[in-house]
Formats: sequence, structure tokens, C-alpha cells
Amino acid sequence: MNRHHYALFVRNCRLILLLRRDFSEGDLNIFRPAEWRWKISQVCDDQWHHYAINVRFPDVELYIDGQLFRSEKKNPEVIDDWPLHPTKGINTTLTVGACWQGSDNKMKHHLKGYLAGLSVLVGENEKPEVLSCLHQCKESLQVPSMELLQPGMELLTNSDFTEVTVEGDNRTNLEILVRKIGYANTREFPTPGRRNLKLVTTVTCENGKPVKVPDAQTYVMVLRPQTPSINLNGTGNMARKYEDFRMGVRVLADIHITGEQKLDKCQLTISPNLNPDHENLAVPEEMLKHLGMAARVSKDGVTISGSDMVFNYQQVLRQIVYTNRKPAYYLNRVFRLTCSELNGRFTSNEYVQTLTVIHPIKESIVAHAKVNKHNVEIRPASVISHEYVQASHLNLMASGGSHAVTIIIVVCVGFLLFMIVLGVIRIRAAHQKTSSEEAQDGEMTWDDSALTITVNPMENAERKLERNGCVSGDYSESEQSDSETSSDEDGPGDGPCRIRADSSDEDEDEIPTSTRRKRDYQNVSQLEWDNSTM
Repeated sequence: MNRHHYALFVRNCRLILLLRRDFSEGDLNIFRPAEWRWKISQVCDDQWHHYAINVRFPDVELYIDGQLFRSEKKNPEVIDDWPLHPTKGINTTLTVGACWQGSDNKMKHHLKGYLAGLSVLVGENEKPEVLSCLHQCKESLQVPSMELLQPGMELLTNSDFTEVTVEGDNRTNLEILVRKIGYANTREFPTPGRRNLKLVTTVTCENGKPVKVPDAQTYVMVLRPQTPSINLNGTGNMARKYEDFRMGVRVLADIHITGEQKLDKCQLTISPNLNPDHENLAVPEEMLKHLGMAARVSKDGVTISGSDMVFNYQQVLRQIVYTNRKPAYYLNRVFRLTCSELNGRFTSNEYVQTLTVIHPIKESIVAHAKVNKHNVEIRPASVISHEYVQASHLNLMASGGSHAVTIIIVVCVGFLLFMIVLGVIRIRAAHQKTSSEEAQDGEMTWDDSALTITVNPMENAERKLERNGCVSGDYSESEQSDSETSSDEDGPGDGPCRIRADSSDEDEDEIPTSTRRKRDYQNVSQLEWDNSTM
């Protein structure tokens, strides 16, 4: 079902306003004006225009570029219609750029163009001066004073004051008027950049023939203004008790805003988000209504909007109250505040406010209060025979305990002595083993003290004689023995060949013992064992 209550759209180069009455606004059987159709050239000239409509039903006024449109007999064309019939359970939907078609459940009649802005004022009408001011651009050309106009001269401007036309027949007066044309920019913070200007001059001769003069071009450079600064200061940390949170705490009680004269928005956010079950942020509604500001409260925080003085914003922010019915659940709450101007073009610093919960400290229990309380039945003093222990038995128990300690000490000392003796025995055994190995090595050498070697001097003499050529081979063994005895008895010098035994003995005495031993070792093969002396 299509229920187009009101609409503003363009069709066939006509601007059309649709406004149908509700069933509760009058008799359902009476036709009333419901549609206005303006046929104007501005709709299809491909230029930007500002349209404003004031409705005082059944009268409707149209303002184009701040100027009131003068109604004619058939312009606008007014169409009457029935009021909307009564229905139940139908919600109203506001759309921009298209029309909601309920029967098709989709959007239709889309706007083919551009829309710079839209404002709807409910229940009130805007003044013509305000509508004219809304259209007028902040930067324009300043026309000279009308007092400078001479007879026969004319000064024309367009609605935006972006073009100025001066006509006259006096060149001097014309030059004076052109020199008085200026450029004005009333924005508080104008957009920096270059503004181009163009001067077109046309000269008409007496015969009516126009003469074209070359155009003159110049420009105006708009410099970047000094960036405004908005500073937020205050106490960054606050601590409150449980009772204060339950009653309500002013979060920004000492906030100070410095820098600019006006603000248009301040946003206070809380982290983590509010819990609607036991947390709440309250704003001063009466003060906001009086100052013409708007406030929106959500679980994320509070947003205050509306162009106003810094002082008024400061007073509103100081009245914001935070309430927490269950403060024991939190350690602290962090609030962040930022303010801006010119729709966020200039932003302040981020002010952080930390609200800490002071948890009560549990009192420590006194020492005497920690003793367990119990009831004891007091009985008269008496001696129980089977639990009585004599002093002698106690002495025996004490002596028995001391004996056990003594035995343990003795065992430990004995074990220590055993280990020491064992170590000494092992050291001596190792030493004896080393001595026996050295003795075995010594047995491999000769023992001259127990061995007697007898040398046959005759064999030595014979060898000497053989070397000297004195001994022949005819001697017999008996003769040799006889000669040995005779030589012993007669002494040296007897016989055919005499051996100087004395000299040899003396020589042997003179030979060192080591040399003599070596020589004897060389003749070991010629020695014989003497069993009598073994």
C-alpha cells in the first residue's frame, strides 16, 4: 500500500510539493489542496539553487535563492485531493533522494541530480531574512555606494553578488565606480586559495556599433588564517567512596575550556561502556533547553551539540552527573572529552578524567578476638590414680632417652674410626705392593757377595804365551800341572816363559773395580763353579 504523505520532487522541469492531510486533520469527505506545481526556469538550468518552502496550510510560499517567488494565476498549479484514509499498524518512513513504494517494497522515483543539504523545521516557519542569509555566500563582490551614481548611470548585480555590471556614458564616472568594487569574505576561517577576477569592457560608439575591448584578469589571494586552538584542562584523577557513587558524582566538576569564543560540539565517552542495569549519565536538561543545545545520551557517553559560547558549554559539562548503584564491581572509570568547532574542522585536545572507586578496608581482627570461644566445665581438683606418674618413673624415662642418644653417638664415632683404620690399611697395602715390585726387579741383578769365582791362572798364562809364541803343543797336562806347582813354589821368573804375576796383581790393584768387573764378565764363559764355597 502506497501512502505518500508529503514529498518534494522535480518532474518535467517543475518543482512539485506533495502534502496530503491525515484522516485526523478534518472531514474525510472534503477536498483540500494536496499538491503544488511550480513551473520555473531554475529547475532545468543545470545550476546550483537554494529552495526554501514555508507552509501555512493552505498557503505555501516558495523562496528561490533567498528571494520570494511571486505567485501567478496558474503558477503554481494547485491540485486538490482526499485526505489519507484511516489505517492501523502503519509506520511512517522518511527518505531522502527517493520515494518508498510500499506496494513494491522498494525505493522508486530516484532523484537524478545532486543534493547539497536538507533541513526540515517541524511546527515553525523560518523568517524571510534568515532564508536570504542562508543563500547569500560568505564571499562576494562589494558594490559601491549608490551615492556615487551619476545621472544616466546604472548599477546591476546578480543574486549571489558574484557579478556587477556598471553602465554609463561618462568614462570618468565609470572608472570611479569600477575602482570602488571590492571583494569581501565574511567567513571566520575562509578557505585559503586564489580567487580569480575578470573585467569585461564593451564600448558602444555614437553610431551604435560596439567595440570590443580586451579583457583584464586579476586575482585575490586568500591566506591561510591562524589555526585556532581549543584547550581542555582540569583535574585528571578523582577518587570517591561508595556513597558518593550511589548519590551521583559530577565527572567534569572543574573543567576549563580556553582558546576560542564558540563551540559547536563536545563529546564525552566512557570506557568501558555503561552498564544500563546500575550505571547512568545525567545531563542538565533544563539548562540545555534554555541555551538551545541538544544532548544525546547512550551507553558510549554523551554528545552535546549546538553553536554557543565557550562559557555555556563549560557550565553544561560541569553539570553532567555519573551514578553507579554497584560501585564495588569497578576499580575505576575513564572518561574522555573532546570539543570541536566548525563541524569538526578544529578539534581540541583529548582530556582524560579518571574516576577511582575507594573500596573500604577491612579492619584487622585483634589478637584476643582470634581466640576460639568455648565453654569449659570446671571441676574440683583431684588426683586420678591410673593417670598419676611417680617421679622415679619420670627419671627412668628421662635416663632411657639419654642412653639412646649416647648409643647413637658411640656408634657414629665407631663408624668414623673404622673408616679411618680402613683408609690407613689400604694406604699401607698399596705401599707394600710397590716395595715388592721393586724387590722383584732387584732379583734380576747379580749378587756378588754370595758368589765366588775361581780363575785358572794357567789358562791366562797359556793364552799369553800363545800370543808371545813361547808355548808349544808337546806339553802334557801333567807337565802343565807340575809347572803350575813349580811356578807357585819357585816364584816368578822360573821356567822358559815367566809370567809376571806380581806386576799383574799390582796392575789389577791399580785397575778400578768397575773396569775389573767388566773384564771378569767378559771371561764368564771360562769360569767354573766352585761348589765348596757355595
